[in-house]
Amino acid sequence: MQAPSDDALMAAYAAGDVAAFEQLYARHQAGLYRFIRRLLGSALSAQTDEVFQDTWLRVVHARARWQPQGASFRTWLYTLAHHRVIDLWRRSGRELPLEHDDDAPWEPDGAAWRGWPAPASAAPHSDELAFWRRAGERLLQCLDELPLPQRSTFLLHHDDGLPLDDVARTLEVGFETAKTRLRYAMSKLRTCMGAYLAPLQGGVK
Repeated sequence: MQAPSDDALMAAYAAGDVAAFEQLYARHQAGLYRFIRRLLGSALSAQTDEVFQDTWLRVVHARARWQPQGASFRTWLYTLAHHRVIDLWRRSGRELPLEHDDDAPWEPDGAAWRGWPAPASAAPHSDELAFWRRAGERLLQCLDELPLPQRSTFLLHHDDGLPLDDVARTLEVGFETAKTRLRYAMSKLRTCMGAYLAPLQGGVK
């Protein structure tokens, strides 16, 4: 038997089926929490639970008037979370960059991967695991350095697997704007990751 779609579950919940909400929550809670945590970054990570809970509370409050309107439930859910993150950023005194600020030169803090072994020389087993663990930590640091609009675009597309047109809907920007933000984000992440990506780039056409 095919599992009900998100839209069907949300419609059932709006009609009073609490179990439908529980299914929606179980289906999306892990991905949404990860998105919020990484979008907030290290500076505001302590607020992750607050934003996560408030996002679901907004779903509850909007259930009676919710309509798909061309966007999936998941897109709508992530849009709610993104709005809440922006509110929190502004409340904390952080300014969101203007679109034209994306053209400004950018350098990551510190030398990328200074003192790290090249992947080809990494020893197997424990040493190799340690290397890749540090690789993951470095990527999170690089993500933390991205401007919020670029970070959200990258996370939605590459971490959460949304097509670029859904990313644009979630962030409420045009498709070309989302595409540009993603291009800048990828360029900055490649620079920030430095020596880690160099051996891989030789094999990518």
